[in-house]
Amino acid sequence: MGRYTAHPGRRARSRFAGWTASLAAAGLLLSGCSTGASDGGEDGTGDGGAATTGASPASLTSQRLDWGRCEATGDAPAPGRDWQCADLEVPVDWAKPEGERMELALIRAKATGAKRAGSLLFNFGGPGGSGISTMPSYASLVSSLHERYDLVSWDPRGVAASEGIRCRDDEEIQAAESAVDATPDTPGEEQAYLKDAADFGAGCERAAAKLMTHVSTTDTARDMDLMRQVLGDDELHYFGISYGTELGGVYAHLFPENVGRMVLDAVVDPTADTIGHAEHQARGFQRALDDYLRSTGRDPEQGSREIAGLLDRLDTEPLPTSSEGRELTQTLALTGIVLPLYGKSSWPALTSALSAAEKGDGSELLALADGYNERDASGRYGTSSHSQRVISCLDDRERPTAAEAKELLPEFERISPVFGSFLGWDTAGWCHDWPVAGQYETPEVSAAGAAPVLVVGNTGDPATPYEGARRMADELGPDVGVMLTWKGEGHGAYGSGSDCVDSTVDAYLLEGTVPEDGKVCS
Repeated sequence: MGRYTAHPGRRARSRFAGWTASLAAAGLLLSGCSTGASDGGEDGTGDGGAATTGASPASLTSQRLDWGRCEATGDAPAPGRDWQCADLEVPVDWAKPEGERMELALIRAKATGAKRAGSLLFNFGGPGGSGISTMPSYASLVSSLHERYDLVSWDPRGVAASEGIRCRDDEEIQAAESAVDATPDTPGEEQAYLKDAADFGAGCERAAAKLMTHVSTTDTARDMDLMRQVLGDDELHYFGISYGTELGGVYAHLFPENVGRMVLDAVVDPTADTIGHAEHQARGFQRALDDYLRSTGRDPEQGSREIAGLLDRLDTEPLPTSSEGRELTQTLALTGIVLPLYGKSSWPALTSALSAAEKGDGSELLALADGYNERDASGRYGTSSHSQRVISCLDDRERPTAAEAKELLPEFERISPVFGSFLGWDTAGWCHDWPVAGQYETPEVSAAGAAPVLVVGNTGDPATPYEGARRMADELGPDVGVMLTWKGEGHGAYGSGSDCVDSTVDAYLLEGTVPEDGKVCS
C-alpha cells in the first residue's frame, strides 16, 4: 500500500492520499519523481526554463475529436447514451510538440440546457484516478452544473485508457501484501521493504519505457490547455479534487491568462515537501480517527491506544479471514482502517470491522482494504496506485533515505500513534531507488493575473488536511485565491451535504459570483 490521497468512493483515490469519487475510486498519500526533456527547472514548473508554454502547433490545436459511444471499462458497463468518448492526440514530449504523439481518452456529456457556458473539466484526484470511469457516476452530484456545462473528464497520460502503466501483476501484488512489512522492525524486514520498493520501480520502468519521464503533473497541465483549445473554449473552466487541486494550481501558474472559473476542493498543500505531506496525512487521519472515536462515545486517546495495540499484535500474528489462503496483516488492517475515514457515512463499517478483528476475525477489515486496493472477488487489482506512483515519483525530487525515515519516526508516532509509523517509513519507501529523478521539491502555483480561483477547505478532511487550502489560496496570489471553509467531515466538501458549500460553488461556476474570501459554511 502507499500514500493516501483520494476518496475511494466519493470521487477518486490515491495512496493514503486522495482521490474521491463515491467510494468507487480510492486512494492513499501523495508524492512524486523525472529526468530528460521533462526535467524541472528551479522555478518548479518542470520546463527547465524552456519556453514550452507557448502556442501549440496547428497540427495539434486543429484536430477534430471523433466523439462516439463509450465502451465498458474494466468491470463497469458502458455509460448511457448521454455519454460520448473520443481520443485526443498530445505530444509524448511537450519539448518536442511536433514529435511522437500519444492518445488521451476523453469522456463528455453535453450541456442539457440552451444557455451553454462551455466545458467544465474534472480531475478526481490520485494522481492515477480514471476520469473515464468516474465521471458518469459523479454526474448526479453535479447535476445543477450540467445544464450549463458540458461535463468533461479524461484519463491523464499513463492512467487507465491513456496508456495506463501497470508495474506488476496480480500475483505479485498479493504476494507483496502478505510478505512485506510496511513498518519494518528488523534489519531483514527493512531490507525486504526497500527491495520490494526498488523492484516495483523497476517494473514501472519496464512497463512505461520512454513514457516514464513524460507523465508529470506539468505534462498533464499542458495537455489540459490543448484540451481547452480543441474543445473550443477560450478559457479553462475546471473542477479539481484532491490531487486535482495541485494539477489545477500548476495549470494556473503555467497559463494564468487562460484560467476561467476554477474550483479546487480537498486541497493539497503546495508548500509541503515529501516529509511535509506525510506529516499532514498523519495529522489528518489521526484527527479523523479521533472524531470517529468521539462519535462512538470513546475517548480518542484510549481508543487510539487500543487500535495501535491491535496493529502491534497483527505485526507478528496475522488474523484468519474468510478469504481462502489470505490473512489480515498489519499493513492490510491499517489500509482497512483508512478507507472508512474518507467519509462519515462509512464509520459504522469501521466499528463493525474493528469489533470483528478484536474477536479474532479479520475478514471485514480485509474487505475494506481490498476496496481501497481495488481488488475484486476474483483477485484482480486495479492499477490506479501504479499510475499514482509513477506520476508522483516523476514530480517529487526529495527522496529521504531509510536512515532519515527512522529519525522521523518518533515525531510521526507522536503525531499519530496509529498512522505515524507507516507514514514515516513511507517517506523512504515510496520512491526508493526510483529509476528517474524528480522534478521539484514543491510545485509552483503562483498565478498572478489569473481570474479568481475558488479554494474549498474541509476542517475534517483526513487525506488533504484543511491547513493546505489556506496555503494554496495564499500561494495562488492576491486577488486570485479565494478561500471557502466547510466545518465538516470527509475528503472534500462539495456534494457532501452542505447546502452552503454547494450553493456557493454553484453560484461561482454558473453565475461568476465570487464569494467573500474567508467565507465559512458550518
